[in-house]
Amino acid sequence: MSSPAILRHPEDTMQTAMPDAPPAPSATPQSAPASFGTLALRWYRLNQGSLRATAIGIASLIAFLIVWHLLTTYRVVFFVRFTNVPSPLAVYASFTKAIHDPKFLMHILLSCRRILMGFSLAALVGVPLGLIMGRFKLIHEIIFPVAEVLRPIPAIAWVPMAIMLWPTNEQSIVYITFLGSFFPILVNTLHGMSLVDPVLVRAAQCLGARERSIFREVYFPASLPHIFTGLTVGMGVAWVSLIAAEMISGQYGIGYFTWEAYSLVQYADIALGMIAIGVLGLGSSLLIRGAGQIVMPWRAK
Repeated sequence: MSSPAILRHPEDTMQTAMPDAPPAPSATPQSAPASFGTLALRWYRLNQGSLRATAIGIASLIAFLIVWHLLTTYRVVFFVRFTNVPSPLAVYASFTKAIHDPKFLMHILLSCRRILMGFSLAALVGVPLGLIMGRFKLIHEIIFPVAEVLRPIPAIAWVPMAIMLWPTNEQSIVYITFLGSFFPILVNTLHGMSLVDPVLVRAAQCLGARERSIFREVYFPASLPHIFTGLTVGMGVAWVSLIAAEMISGQYGIGYFTWEAYSLVQYADIALGMIAIGVLGLGSSLLIRGAGQIVMPWRAK
């Protein structure tokens, strides 16, 4: 006896015979690309802190120039005399004249070259010496007392000795610049070595690291923030030492330019020389900080 036939609805038969239809397109439209205003707003939110700091800095500089202009215009005498101080407009006129003078540009280039030579030598000697002194106690006990005796001597006191030690004024000025930046670099490097966590050192020793690997992978990276602090401080002291040396024994340089302007009673050039020293020192410090951010990306905000 045959099995009874199974009755199916006609629509079920048609759905079975027809192939699967493609999925219906989504009714939600694709997101449009971000507009320029949206990108600008997003960039502003990301850089809001730095923009605020820049705006405050510009406002403070403008306020400083306004106060300077008022004090020199009305020749204010209140404990400090502003009768002979040049106005900002007079300094600007001196600047426009100086930038077309090759001699002024030569003063700046020679000072920058002396800073580069003296500071580079100080960094090449001070950083490795500080690392070695911080790691080996015997070397620290031998060198540290001598460094502590020489460190308080100001750069200007080294000028007569430097003239006797070196055959030319150029070499003596570079030597004084070297001394000015050497001791801050050395002391900060030593300080960084003293703050290395001994747990990290013992952990590296337990993992089988040798002395060279511990020095390269533990001590040096841990000391880098203090090393760059010493480099930044050393750059500032290097400029102070350079200007003192150029004023006394130099024949060229921005320090000599400033002192010569005082001797010739050119007050606007005195202020111009001072501003040039400040701008050059600021630029040097910014270069070191930028290098520190590249070398230590983990410390970037």
